[in-house]
Amino acid sequence: MKTLAEVTQRLREQVGEDSGLEATFKFDFGGDGLVHIDAATVPHVVTNEDRDADCTISIALDDFLEMAAGELNPTTAFMMGKLKIDGSMSVAMKLADLL
Repeated sequence: MKTLAEVTQRLREQVGEDSGLEATFKFDFGGDGLVHIDAATVPHVVTNEDRDADCTISIALDDFLEMAAGELNPTTAFMMGKLKIDGSMSVAMKLADLL
């Protein structure tokens, strides 16, 4: 299993310095930690600090890794309650398009 640090680095690489997302996001992995993406500023900042976000995506780290590997469909995860979105759904969709 990948560590939170590895997931953070991967997200940092995927988001880049200027993705055009113009929003803030938080992945809440429960007891495994979190990743905050500030894509409202350029260059973007990706940290493990708990900050406010326009959209918070709550998901177990294992489920996130399955989604990233293409083994778990995001819509299926949402319908099964494995993925929860708090905040703007349209902002979440912007991030999904990038990842």
